[in-house]
Amino acid sequence: MPQGDKSKYTDKQQRQAEHIEESYEKKGVPADEAEARAWATVNKQDGGGKKPGGSGRKKS
Repeated sequence: MPQGDKSKYTDKQQRQAEHIEESYEKKGVPADEAEARAWATVNKQDGGGKKPGGSGRKKS
């Protein structure tokens, strides 16, 4: 999964990030910074995307 790819996030996680981003923008944070902060918050809360998939490497 390339950096910036949000396909592994659930709809709920994407909605959460969108709401967080909007609240940061209302506080006067620039749009790109607000988006980065929103996704960082979602990652901190949930530990990243919840949909299955990934690098394809198996645990040994």
